[in-house]
Amino acid sequence: MLDTFLHTLRNIWKAPDLRKRILFTALIILIFRIAAFIPTPGVDSAAVHNLFSNNQLLSLLDVFSGGTLANFSIIALGLNPYINASIIMQLMTMVFPKLEELSREGEFGRRKINQYTRYLTVPLAAVQAYAFIIFLSKSQGIVHISSPLQLATMVVTLTAGTIFLMWLGELITEQGIGNGISVIIFSGILARIPVAFGQTFSVFDPTKLLNLLLILGLGALVIAAVVFVNEGTRMIQVQYARRVRPDGTAGSSQSTYLPLRVNQAGVIPIIFASSLLLIPNLVANFLSTVQNPTAQAISHNVTNFLQNLTLYGAIYFVLTVVFTFFYTAVTFNPEKIANDIKKYGGFIPGIRPGSATADYLNFVLTRITVAGSIFLGAIAVLPFILQQTTGITTLVVGGTGLLIVVSVVLEATKQLQSMLVMRHYEGFLPTR
Repeated sequence: MLDTFLHTLRNIWKAPDLRKRILFTALIILIFRIAAFIPTPGVDSAAVHNLFSNNQLLSLLDVFSGGTLANFSIIALGLNPYINASIIMQLMTMVFPKLEELSREGEFGRRKINQYTRYLTVPLAAVQAYAFIIFLSKSQGIVHISSPLQLATMVVTLTAGTIFLMWLGELITEQGIGNGISVIIFSGILARIPVAFGQTFSVFDPTKLLNLLLILGLGALVIAAVVFVNEGTRMIQVQYARRVRPDGTAGSSQSTYLPLRVNQAGVIPIIFASSLLLIPNLVANFLSTVQNPTAQAISHNVTNFLQNLTLYGAIYFVLTVVFTFFYTAVTFNPEKIANDIKKYGGFIPGIRPGSATADYLNFVLTRITVAGSIFLGAIAVLPFILQQTTGITTLVVGGTGLLIVVSVVLEATKQLQSMLVMRHYEGFLPTR
């Protein structure tokens, strides 16, 4: 099996266009990692890194920034504003008929919606930049603002950093391998693995060797589970009636399959849940700076609540499950799918076309979403469980990070395989 894998890699490298795509992707990742270490002026980078390393919620947010937020570099916001803009545009597509019509116009509609997403990213990035700067300045004292001009400069710098990352991601999508946005986040997660191992072994307690082996073994199981769930699909057969040819003869009926993925929502519900839970943390830190007994008491109570990992993890799990159902309902419309099937003369065997088909699709989707939502919820709270059971805080199986890493690897692998199949090079892919 290893020989087959190495043979495939050698043949991939022999294809000039694939080799160019791989090298281009590597170059963009290198540029991203260099930019991640260029500090934002007026920020104590060491203090910011210490703050994020001691806060699980902020560490999770750092995952979606591609590992740049903890350094508070010029690209500290990462791709969070772009991800939020994409989510908002998807929701708006379901609300506004004009955008829904535009989404159905193929490549042209997709490009227009992507352009609107870029436009929306700019104000979102500016607002998030201002919020984080004020948060670190007033509640933590990490950022020192001497004048409004300095504040404006920092906001513009962080906003430009997000636009720069968005451009790099689109370059990878067009000229590299995989989805550019996911690849950048993927590279940021991988870059933090050596640091996590270094921190673990620098303060390693030999009595916790069994716990360390447990974490590593569980990490392998999580990777296998992510692959299994991500590839899990319920295939629903769709039969199309026979069509009469111009000469009067009847053609044969056609059959195809409608795939319904178990993890239909991907990692988006975890982003929703973590963003919602971030609000109380920000409010508590802000209220702690207000010279008012009531505000101080509210801040103290919220902080104590957030430090209760059991209750906090339970709420995080429930929110992830709820947002999984919500996002799946927004992105997958059974009535629209049923009408499209009926429009082209198709039907699901044993199910009447129209509303009955929509009810059946909704029933099946609800059942598989239950499994997908529980899986995402478990992935989200896994780091909290391991911290409490093993006592190791520097190296935990970040389920969200593993979910992103495995998804990106699977997507890139499928893209390479499809490119190889298109070239019909003999011996490139293993035969069964």
